[in-house]
Amino acid sequence: MSARGLRPQPLRVGVVGLGAIGRQVCRALDGGLPGLALAAATARARERGESFLATLARPVPFLPLADLVAASDLVVEASTQAHLQEIAPAALGAGRDLVVLSCGALLGRRDWVDLAERHGARIRVPSGAIAGLDGVKGAAVGPITAVTMETRKPPAGLAGAPWIVEQKIDLDAIRDETLVFEGPATEACRAFPANVNVLAALSLAGIGPERTRSRIFAVPGLSRNVHRIRVEGEFGRLAIEVENVPSENPRTGRLSYLSTIALLRDLGAPLRVGT
Repeated sequence: MSARGLRPQPLRVGVVGLGAIGRQVCRALDGGLPGLALAAATARARERGESFLATLARPVPFLPLADLVAASDLVVEASTQAHLQEIAPAALGAGRDLVVLSCGALLGRRDWVDLAERHGARIRVPSGAIAGLDGVKGAAVGPITAVTMETRKPPAGLAGAPWIVEQKIDLDAIRDETLVFEGPATEACRAFPANVNVLAALSLAGIGPERTRSRIFAVPGLSRNVHRIRVEGEFGRLAIEVENVPSENPRTGRLSYLSTIALLRDLGAPLRVGT
């Protein structure tokens, strides 16, 4: 058979984390994404993880991280910023491409970028729960003067965040829309590591975390996670508003896993649209 007639082997994907995002990514791969195949998965809770994987049409093994990396061409991190401290060196050091959902942990980690470059790997960040990153990336080719992002979430979606705990903010006592944080993305991503990965992605696509401003509101009765982005620069002005329906995890919008699936689908597709 000629080389033209040979079908390339599918890209083997390993998923780390089997929460609201990881399970949906596994289901999408199990359902069939062209050019991709689910190879393995892992999570902190082994018993629950194995029970979920057994429900797939084509079950895959639950493996320790090192074995998952060895079995994969690409690793999807759908865990936590803390867990990424272990995942990133293991995957990138083995020359595996890494899709990062907890991208707040990428801020200031030039060492991971250098590690990826040395081993021929790439770090990919999905758009997550916001839209317009293609426009921001295009605008950043020229001068950008300001980027701000306002995030509004129901109080339950902010529960447990380090900033809320440190400032002793009583979320149950909030009756009206309340500004709970204002500052640069560098501080916001440390203060709300599970809530503002979208802010990290915005800052990485634009003018950096030090110059990207964040305002976070707790809004009682709000049924969706709302993000408003404003970008100004030589190109003009860009305004984006996204109202996300939360997933089973109130901290995570459904668009987070949908955009990850879209990124993976693009990897195996012969046509890609967008920056």
